Amino acid sequence: MLPRFADIIIDISHEAIDRTFQYKIPEELQRRIRIGMQVSIPFGRGNSIRTGYVVAFSDTPEFDEDKIKEILEIRNSAVEIEGSLMELAAFIKERYGSTTIQALKTVMPIKEKVKGLVYKEVRLLVTRQEALQYIELYQRKNAKAKVRLLKELIDDKVIPYSLVTGKLNISNSTLHALQHDMVISVDEEGYYRDVISKDMVEDNGLQTEQTQKEIPNEEQQAVIDTVLTDYEAGNRDTYLLKGVTGSGKTLVYIEIIERIVAERKQAIVLIPEIALTYQTVKRFRKRFGDKVTIMNSKLSKGERYDQFEKAKNGEVSVMIGPRSALFTPFRNLGIIIIDEEHETTYKSETPPKYHAREVAIERARMSGAFVLLGSATPSVESYYQAQEGKYKLLTLKNRAIADACLADVTVVDMREELKLGNRTIFSARLKELIQDRLEKKQQVMLFLNRRGFAGFVSCRSCGHVFKCPHCDVSLTEHFAGKPNAKLSCHYCGYEIKRPMECPECHSKMIAGFGLGTQKVEEYVKSVFPQARVLRMDADTTKNKDAHEKLLGQFANGEADILVGTQMIVKGHDFTNVTLVGVIAADLTMFENDFKSSEKTFDLLTQAAGRAGRGNLRGEVVIQTYAPDHYCIETAAAQDYDAFYAEEKAYRKMLSYPPFTNVMVVYMEDDDYNELVRLSENLKVIIGAWGVSDEVDIIGPCDATIVKISDRYRRVIYLKNKDYDVLVRMKNLTEAFLKTREEFKKCYIAFDFNPTHSY
Repeated sequence: MLPRFADIIIDISHEAIDRTFQYKIPEELQRRIRIGMQVSIPFGRGNSIRTGYVVAFSDTPEFDEDKIKEILEIRNSAVEIEGSLMELAAFIKERYGSTTIQALKTVMPIKEKVKGLVYKEVRLLVTRQEALQYIELYQRKNAKAKVRLLKELIDDKVIPYSLVTGKLNISNSTLHALQHDMVISVDEEGYYRDVISKDMVEDNGLQTEQTQKEIPNEEQQAVIDTVLTDYEAGNRDTYLLKGVTGSGKTLVYIEIIERIVAERKQAIVLIPEIALTYQTVKRFRKRFGDKVTIMNSKLSKGERYDQFEKAKNGEVSVMIGPRSALFTPFRNLGIIIIDEEHETTYKSETPPKYHAREVAIERARMSGAFVLLGSATPSVESYYQAQEGKYKLLTLKNRAIADACLADVTVVDMREELKLGNRTIFSARLKELIQDRLEKKQQVMLFLNRRGFAGFVSCRSCGHVFKCPHCDVSLTEHFAGKPNAKLSCHYCGYEIKRPMECPECHSKMIAGFGLGTQKVEEYVKSVFPQARVLRMDADTTKNKDAHEKLLGQFANGEADILVGTQMIVKGHDFTNVTLVGVIAADLTMFENDFKSSEKTFDLLTQAAGRAGRGNLRGEVVIQTYAPDHYCIETAAAQDYDAFYAEEKAYRKMLSYPPFTNVMVVYMEDDDYNELVRLSENLKVIIGAWGVSDEVDIIGPCDATIVKISDRYRRVIYLKNKDYDVLVRMKNLTEAFLKTREEFKKCYIAFDFNPTHSY
């Protein structure tokens, strides 16, 4: 029976219309329409044309059938939402809080269809003897273009269309005439845009021979056997692979995926940074060839659409990419791997604020797949789940290369350096070791958790700090000392040319304070003029393929020192790097965030793991003003369990995750006084709902940064051990907000167990 009515979600992200609307399906569309399709519909009193998504069918009208509006058309240019992904969107909406349309768009990496590429060629249809006869005929008729083309085709039989119309200068009318005479054919075939650069494939070819296949060591094989034995038994668990840096977690992933793919299933491999794509793809292409592809924001619309289609049509088996790759439309998903699972980039910063780890576990459950989490420094939450038996813990305690050891770590107290009169950014020890490595033709990585040149710029006469007029933050200096020097806001994008004098006192004593990657790069070049230096941060990797180019240069030995932000210390494997210097270990340690110690420990441990990954001994220098802090001490010892014990006690004492769940109610308004009034009212209302469940309410208070882009921000924190209680608080709040006019101009969002401060 053909459907008569469709329930449609309107493509408007507003809570007041966050529900389905019933529309009549015209007869001419009844055989074509499917759940997940995008349609055009009349909406509202003025019947303005809107788009929406079909989420269900029904045969019974909800009210007077004559008053139900009709669907206008199916939007053929839009991508359909897979049924399983629509179910996943419902899970995301309920668990994290958002409108339905926001959740639906989240599970759609691709929204619009893109015209495919077509390869055309001209083919000779007659024999050589017949072609010569046609040449004589066309010569008598003075048809020079036809003669010219046939002479080329006699030798090659098939010529690319672009060559025919370009170099040979053959017009379409000539081609049509030859086609009419049945002398030639013009054939065309669609093909996909290639997103795997040649640099990602060694020797410009795939190395898949058995002799080149990496063989797992005994420890790796034990992990592989455990997972595959469970898989054969029908178990679909969530695994946490805790392996020291350089222990060969990627090889474990590849071996497990190979077995899954052999059963005609697919794999999703999530990585935290686009910068990791280069080396990850290189390893996977060796084993799986062109069955591997990537999905990330650096690709063009056409490239992303082609990868989407390849996955949907079963033409690839492994998708690699950051968080959004989780929604690849595989129809026979077998495994989801989340590498460096501790990274905060797996948490979305825009509604719905989902965590990829939790959504991956739900998608795996829906698909009959399983999840493998991997990290040298697992998140406290994941390790706690493993300790409680909810995840299955697997370990790799040794580096993969025989006799390879973790790097030697030296912690330098920068307070002592100051006492000795050293006011430079390098301690005497780090400076000495850099010189030593340069002489030995070995490579160095210098890590700083900040891009740009200076943290803020101020007047040394009156103390005026240059701030963003739209946000409650100072401006950051870029390209200092150069004609194009500027001050930028890293929140709203506001930029000005670097002022030459103070707007308050007109002094010309303007200077930057703080430390950035540009400043480190300049200092390195001045101290070690013989060194070849590369800088890798958000500024130098804006362009497409910039990550691959910079990493390729460093891997090929075209630079001696790589200066960079977090992106250089995550998962990269450079065998000639024997020294890693952490310039300022304290930058993340004292952030207004309960995870600040964990973030610092993770970064330092990951940074230390970049040194000595080959046969040469590695060394790490951590420069800090707080050498006695437990996250510094345990990172220097590369002792995760000692850090976890300290952090666990701290979290438990202060009722932070994983011991208590936290929900942030985040509010924005362009009127600060009105925002204060609304936030106080909302606290009273939520407090009344949460009495029976003993919900702990903190705030409301101003956000850490009160104003961004001329909008004021406040927050309320709710705590409870039961996640579902907080979900209920969220649902009650959403329902209440829809009924109160005074809240409609105030933007309100929710964030569960946030990974950053507000």
